[in-house]
Amino acid sequence: MKPVGLSFREMKPEDAEAVETVEKACFAIPWSRESFWREAANENTCYLLALDGQKVIGYVGCWISLEEAQITNIAILPAYRGQKVGTELLGRLIEMVKKRGVTAMTLEVRPSNAPARALYAHYGFREAGVRKKYYHDNGEDAIIMWNTKL
Repeated sequence: MKPVGLSFREMKPEDAEAVETVEKACFAIPWSRESFWREAANENTCYLLALDGQKVIGYVGCWISLEEAQITNIAILPAYRGQKVGTELLGRLIEMVKKRGVTAMTLEVRPSNAPARALYAHYGFREAGVRKKYYHDNGEDAIIMWNTKL
């Protein structure tokens, strides 16, 4: 589905229900609405939403600790994938955290998630290690990726 009125904005606590809807559509073990409410209210996080009109169609978030940020999740509703929404979201998140003094970012990604790995590589993330049996739903390992030159 092609977004008609694509826009981006920071997540607020009142967005938790809409973000939870995206989360449930994308992940086998989704975070709860309460988790997103807490994340949006936390000054050490940065969450950005993608909207089609007023509808939340995706999000990306990270935890910030001094000069480093840990990407928690990036999710796009299946109907909107393949249209560079995730690319735009991640690029905007990087610019936002750089303004907050972040100089390095890290994340974990499934080896089987080739589109996500390509997205991260596009933004300069490089493989730095493996977390064995990281994902609880199927025991898949996680590849640790870093970009230390934001």
